[in-house]
Amino acid sequence: MRAMVFDGTTPVLHDMQLPDPGLSAGQLLVDVHACGVCRTDLHVIDRELAHPKQPVIPGHEIVGTVAALGEGVSGFHIGDRVGVPWMGHTCGQCDYCLGGRENLCDEPGFTGYTIDGGYAERTVADSRYCFHLPERYSDLEAAPLLCAGLIGYRTLSLAGNAQRIGIYGFGAAAHIVAQVARHQGRSIYAFTRHGDVAAQQLALRLGAHWAGGSDEAAPDSLDAALIFASAGALVPTALRAVVKGGTVVCGGIHMSDIPSFPYDFLWGERRICSVANLTRADGYAFMRLAGEIPLEIETTLYALADANHALSDLREGRLTGAAVLSMR
Repeated sequence: MRAMVFDGTTPVLHDMQLPDPGLSAGQLLVDVHACGVCRTDLHVIDRELAHPKQPVIPGHEIVGTVAALGEGVSGFHIGDRVGVPWMGHTCGQCDYCLGGRENLCDEPGFTGYTIDGGYAERTVADSRYCFHLPERYSDLEAAPLLCAGLIGYRTLSLAGNAQRIGIYGFGAAAHIVAQVARHQGRSIYAFTRHGDVAAQQLALRLGAHWAGGSDEAAPDSLDAALIFASAGALVPTALRAVVKGGTVVCGGIHMSDIPSFPYDFLWGERRICSVANLTRADGYAFMRLAGEIPLEIETTLYALADANHALSDLREGRLTGAAVLSMR
């Protein structure tokens, strides 16, 4: 098979031996059809996340079909379409796992980071952490659901019942979660890079009440702010935009340093919290919801061999929506 392999420098396309479907019980061998390109992939490749498996095949928004089953697999059959997400393994024994917070597991495994991922024509995944996907979406549309959608959904859930929601960084996750929030009857205010007219137009087309630059003030006070950009400077900006009792949720796995800010920005029982990974319960709930809502998924298609081009476009802000690699 062909795979993009990251060894600590730049991902390189290699011809590799096919993975063994019998590595362990409970695993699926997956013929990969599409894999989303996520900002977390950039954090791995730009060495902003420590201690990745090396070499590693990146990619954790994987859509494919089951080619073979390991012993003891239940819930999947050969030929089923399957989604493989970021969370690839948990220990099941630590306090977090036993307490229903497996997203905080002490000994986790992550697809495309500590486990080989989906920038490849085939991959192996633990069936217990895989999802069936809503039929209404093509492979290319379904790929961003597996991280941008899932993490966006968990980020929105931490905003509680907030009605006026600011979204900072209107990319892959934001353009999905904005539609979920609008379906729930909330008002969305989209903050983009200065001058990113395309992202602002996309936000308005998807139902945002207002769209502008992150250096602008929204026309209304916000009940909550969701930050998907990795710029730590947006945290005090968002705090100033939310009302007393409001929440700022940081949805990324990595963020640049947050600058100091006056306590007055936080006072009034405003809160800052982060999102860490996801639980399988999040995944099941979101996939049900995505099957009910006709989400419009904005994608830009790249061939597997052009993965570095896709990563560069994401890094430089040249994308609107989500980048997706096609193996076909």
